[in-house]
Amino acid sequence: MAEGVYGVGLNLFTSRVTKRVSNANAAPAVAANMRRKSRQTCQRRATQNRVVLERVLGITTSSSSGLACDPNTGLVAYPAGCVAVILHPKKNKQTHILNTSSGHMPCVRVWDVAERAQGAEVQCHKYGVACVAFSTNSSYIVSVGYQHDMTVSVWEWRKGTVIASNKVSSRVLSVSFSEDNSYFVTAGNRHIKFWYLDASKEKRVNSTVPLIGRSGLLGEQRNSTFCGLSCGRGNMASSTYCITSSGLLCQFNSSRMLEAWVDLKTASARCLSVSEAFVFCGCADGTVRVFSPQNLHYIATLHRPHCLGVDVSQGLQPGHLFSANPKAEYPDTLALTFDPVTRHLTCVYNDHSVYVWDVRDIRNVGKVYSALYHSGCVWSVETYPDMDPSLSCLPRGSFLTCSSDNTVRLWHGEPAPGPGALRNLYSQDLLRIVYVGDDTQHLQTEGERGEGGVADTKAGIRVLGISPDGQHLAAGDRNGNLHIFGLQFMDRLQKIEAHDSEVLCLEFSPTETGLCLLASASRDRLIHIFNMKRSYSLEQTVYDHSASITAIKFTGTHAHVGARGVDHNGLNFSRSHHVVEKTTLYDMDLDATHTHTAIACQDRNIRVYNVKSGKMKKCFKGSTSDEGTLLKVQMDPSGTYLATSCSDKNICIFDYESGECVATLFGHSEIVTGMRFSQDCRHLITVSGDSCVFLWRLDSQMTNCMRKRLAEKNQRSVPKTVTSAPNNPHIIR
Repeated sequence: MAEGVYGVGLNLFTSRVTKRVSNANAAPAVAANMRRKSRQTCQRRATQNRVVLERVLGITTSSSSGLACDPNTGLVAYPAGCVAVILHPKKNKQTHILNTSSGHMPCVRVWDVAERAQGAEVQCHKYGVACVAFSTNSSYIVSVGYQHDMTVSVWEWRKGTVIASNKVSSRVLSVSFSEDNSYFVTAGNRHIKFWYLDASKEKRVNSTVPLIGRSGLLGEQRNSTFCGLSCGRGNMASSTYCITSSGLLCQFNSSRMLEAWVDLKTASARCLSVSEAFVFCGCADGTVRVFSPQNLHYIATLHRPHCLGVDVSQGLQPGHLFSANPKAEYPDTLALTFDPVTRHLTCVYNDHSVYVWDVRDIRNVGKVYSALYHSGCVWSVETYPDMDPSLSCLPRGSFLTCSSDNTVRLWHGEPAPGPGALRNLYSQDLLRIVYVGDDTQHLQTEGERGEGGVADTKAGIRVLGISPDGQHLAAGDRNGNLHIFGLQFMDRLQKIEAHDSEVLCLEFSPTETGLCLLASASRDRLIHIFNMKRSYSLEQTVYDHSASITAIKFTGTHAHVGARGVDHNGLNFSRSHHVVEKTTLYDMDLDATHTHTAIACQDRNIRVYNVKSGKMKKCFKGSTSDEGTLLKVQMDPSGTYLATSCSDKNICIFDYESGECVATLFGHSEIVTGMRFSQDCRHLITVSGDSCVFLWRLDSQMTNCMRKRLAEKNQRSVPKTVTSAPNNPHIIR
């Protein structure tokens, strides 16, 4: 960060390109396309203010290039999807910078942190932006493209113009400006190169000129991968420090020559941060080693973070964090940034955890802040039912998420009440982490998604369901197994080998049906019905589907779309309606009365069907975009609003009765895989393939409208006594 602004690349944001039309005779199709985009932009601006991003539970940086601090304010910045999170560690408060544009062209943007407004942008890369850096005087920004882009560019960001550029043949992982702004250095695969800005500017004549670069003299390290880099500061400003992936700390002198190196005694290393007094080296197994920049003498090794598989609910005593376990495994250090004013070192680890350490006393380091987030795709989110506190197992407003990292996480619904209110030592947002299975390797991410990162493996928890009485949690994994947990102690009660492939949806029967059933559906085209009162014994299997089943719902009505009725002589589900559309149906939800179902369709429409007759009541567009596919649909508890997620990664909220779009949300960098309105009607919670959980705060008008509808619904409802002859439950699928 420099002068209150933060430079970001494609790994943080994407942008829409608006091409200039050079003459009045431009093609009508182009003009029409621009008008349509302009209308969409105006519509977004008119609706986005009704919903505000309140909290981000996640981080997506993969190197120190995606982590920065501001010594003037103590703020730390990092990417989470397409959002730049500005964190105040001591206060545990966040602000956010959202990119309001979307598209496929890499763009470097500069944002004013105080105003959260864009100050400049430039597009000088084709495939992606690997890293960016401000010059020390904040006049210039250097940006390096992905390996296939092969471009390094320097631009005057206040003018938005590129002043010098050149090609680079190696993959670049890090960049750093010298203290006197005369040059910068890039590091990467068998690559250290010094680029001389002053010499380049001398040849400039109102145009972009070639950057003048000279390779570092690597000597014995000519085949190394240099994954971290920083130019020296103060008395050592003429030196350059690099770290290799094999675990060497290297020092280059002013003649670009490798002058000295030291073995970090680690299996691997990823990052470093340099100040006048210290060189911090981020290594494997949660290790951060500290050296002197003058002579590379070893000074200290900092505390490691939590061990993989830690029980955060036990972290109530200060000593719990630093309790040693020789057999424990720790996440690798991924990114570092050091604030020389507050003397805070921010560390990001490869299990997507963030720690801020106080290193004023390098031999007695304390923790200022920490947070633990999902490290893989977040597949599902469930809110805990609003019920009598004496019967509740979880705090009011809490919610659960599940991920490919093989964990189920229980979150507080509200931010921490204040700096003095300690929930646990590890995270002010987390209540519990449930580790499904003993393999903790799923917690650690590998590689960078933008440049050959490892694809999502077939592991982890795919979907969640909470029983109406709030006692049980059902979790379906990607291998077809069902896991039943007791929510009071979060202990696993049962494991059922239910399906041959991943479980895609789970649904408990509502209380009003008088039955205690759990339905699971899978990519194997089967629906299984389990009886909760008989230890989740299998009651029936439904075989009719010829493709993956993506949504199922119970209802207590007499007939419904694609539904199965119950034979009262036993639990025998049989088809009562079957509706076929010309478009693929991806998801559905029932309205507050359970008389209609809203279905998200491939053609971006929401189709609403009457459950009793199976006839379509209405159809309206479920996305403001003309591209993509609707993937998810979710009703609020009152049935007033309906939220949709589209494959273009955006979210829309519609008035259910009128079909009018009342809000558009954007910030996730991957598709939105799950959504839930909070039980108090104040928030919309969204989860995504980018590993992040977003909490959006709805405006007071929307919240009051939903609460009013809920109150009216509760007044109209008459309590019914459940007898031995229950209501007719059905499954919509």
